[in-house]
Amino acid sequence: MEHSKKITVVVVSDDHYLILLAALVRSIEAHLHKDTTMDLWVVEDDVSKANKDKLASSVDKSITTLHWKNVHEVIPAGTKLPLDQSSWPLNIYMRLFIQNFIPADVEKVLYLDVDMIVLKDLSALFETDIRNYIIAAVTDSQVKTFDNSWGGIMNYKELRLPGDAKYFNTGLLLINLPKWRENNTTAKILEVIHDNKKFANFPDQYGLNIVLTNKWVELDPLWNHFATVDNVNPYIIHFIQRKPIYKTYSNSPVYRDRFYKYLNDTAWKNTKPIGESKRYIKKIKNVLNKLTKKV
Repeated sequence: MEHSKKITVVVVSDDHYLILLAALVRSIEAHLHKDTTMDLWVVEDDVSKANKDKLASSVDKSITTLHWKNVHEVIPAGTKLPLDQSSWPLNIYMRLFIQNFIPADVEKVLYLDVDMIVLKDLSALFETDIRNYIIAAVTDSQVKTFDNSWGGIMNYKELRLPGDAKYFNTGLLLINLPKWRENNTTAKILEVIHDNKKFANFPDQYGLNIVLTNKWVELDPLWNHFATVDNVNPYIIHFIQRKPIYKTYSNSPVYRDRFYKYLNDTAWKNTKPIGESKRYIKKIKNVLNKLTKKV
């Protein structure tokens, strides 16, 4: 069969979350237009060979071409990542380095968090016109504006930014790579986070929102719909907070069932939800990793 379109998608995953990526990929393939293929770039953070092989065996090779990049290959030599004592993994910053490994002839790329399920044709999203902007994204449904009292830009006044500026969620980013490079976007974001570390509650989102204030296209909120809110027909379900792989998942059972529908079409078929202990171990490892890099 002839394919006339190709989309480029980037994700980041460690070994623990690769199971989420497997379901995400199958959900993308299930809804992608029949004349479209996908180049999928996986920035992996110490993913085991066994899990890489499981993912490779789970994708539809007539649709998806897998490319692997290790986190250490992606970060330029001499780059200093912001280090704090939160449990956010350092791999959250990998979305800032996409321009370093994507082929030069690719002008647009879609970044997705792995804790998502796609329920609509991604090629429709990929065709969004962002020629005059650096990214397209969805306004965060919980934070919404910079002046949000618990999750916004806490020091927006000191930075002379408008409090009513819309605040986007970084789980989905449609990126205009030439403009990203032209504006030296990565360096600016890292500098902002370094200089304002005590205010960066969600570090990557903090930096991205400040540097890209009014430089982004607002997408339909259904493209990044949080699983904490019920909706009959979201385009993408974003499993913020508890993931459906945990026994403590407490959001919509309909969303959980959709996740397992796609997971059961992969090499992780019939995998059962796991307990909280593994989640806590993962968070502790994230903190220790940062402390080790500080020493």
